[in-house]
Formats: sequence, structure tokens, C-alpha cells
Amino acid sequence: MRLSTGTISLTLLALSIVPLSARAEDEFAVEPGFKGLFNGKDLSGWRLGGEVLDGKPMTSDGRFVAKDGVIVINGAGPGGPKTKEIDTVAEFDHSFVLKLEFRASRDANSGIHLRDHDFKHQLQVRDYPRVGPYKALKGYKDGDWNAIEVSVTNDPDGKGATAVCTCNGEVIEKALALPAKGTIALQSETNVVEYRRIRIKEQH
Repeated sequence: MRLSTGTISLTLLALSIVPLSARAEDEFAVEPGFKGLFNGKDLSGWRLGGEVLDGKPMTSDGRFVAKDGVIVINGAGPGGPKTKEIDTVAEFDHSFVLKLEFRASRDANSGIHLRDHDFKHQLQVRDYPRVGPYKALKGYKDGDWNAIEVSVTNDPDGKGATAVCTCNGEVIEKALALPAKGTIALQSETNVVEYRRIRIKEQH
């Protein structure tokens, strides 16, 4: 049986679409045992101060925007507060593993607040080669996506916790001291930092 040119073209198009769709789903899939903290469409599950952001694609000031599977965080504008944060509505009181990917514009400065907004409990997320503090990273992908993993272990006495943090598998914090419980927050400070594939596994 001979197929027409039009039939062949449609068949090839269908074959090309299916793998692309599968790759798109795989890219943002949450591995077993983890739950997503970002649905890829809006800021549900997050809050700005006391304002719960369920169903909203962005904050009222435009500094935090959910778009195409990414949370885009814009830096402070003229006259605005230097830093702002969105927090998870949920608190995480048990040991956990947090995974996400980030992409930083040139000279960008952001951060992940771990259980409170105290600077000493924040993991710096920046354009590392230029802003630091982890300028010696060998695997950092300039202008591309980088993977962060934070493994938090609560102290046996229940009074605190310790985090081991990596960027693309390289250790950047060996023993970051944290509170025993609290939320996770993403900070806006300077220029643009994007986050995606934000997921967590609690160890009850």
C-alpha cells in the first residue's frame, strides 16, 4: 500500500509530538517519595506575608511570577523594599530533603530561607561566580539551570536542626544550623532568579 505525501507528513508530525510531550512531563515530574511545592501554573501553597496566594499567577507587586513551570523572581525596583519573600503556607517540622533547580541572571542575588527569615539560616542562591559566596564551584552552569539539594536532619533533642546543602552535587554548606521547625521561603533581592522543580520529602 502506498501512502500519500500528506499521510506521511501527518504520521511524522504525530511521532514528533508524542516524544516532546513525554519529555515535557518528565522534566517536571516529582520522583517517588517527594511532593511538589509548586504546581507550575500559579503560586498556590505560598503566601506573601499574610496574603495566601492560592490560584494567583503573581504577587501584586510583580516580584514573584509563576509562568511555564517556573517561579520568576524579580529584584527590587526603585523605591521598593530591598528584599521580599514568599513562604510556603505549610510548615516542615520533621527532617526533610528539599530539591529544586535555579537559574540566575548576571549579578543576581536571591536565597532560600530555611524555617525562618534569619540571615544565618538562609542558603544563598546567587550568580555564584560573580556574587559568591561559592565562587570556586567546578560544576556551576553559568546562565543555565543548577540543582540545589538541602538535607535537613532534626537534632534528637528537638531544639534545632542541621542542613547539608549541595549545588550540582558539590557541597556548599556542610553543617548549616537551623531552627527545629518552620516554613521554606524564596527571597527576592537583586536582578532575576528563576526556580523550578521545587519538591520535598519529609522523613516522619
